[in-house]
Amino acid sequence: MLEISKSALKAKLLEYLRGVEETGEEIVVTDNGRPVVKISALRAKIPAADAFAKVRGRVVYHEDIMEPTADEWPEP
Repeated sequence: MLEISKSALKAKLLEYLRGVEETGEEIVVTDNGRPVVKISALRAKIPAADAFAKVRGRVVYHEDIMEPTADEWPEP
């Protein structure tokens, strides 16, 4: 994680933003040595179908998954 002052960020903002996009490394912006802002890249949203594609059809259920589990997991 890179720490940088507000003034240094202002001077090279586009350069730092491109770096965050390319590497994913976060930047902590400081004001008088005190952290005030964190800049991070947004993660692309992956559809559930794509996220679980590798395991689709490989999961085996041995019981009815819709059956209540109150007996197994009692309320505290």
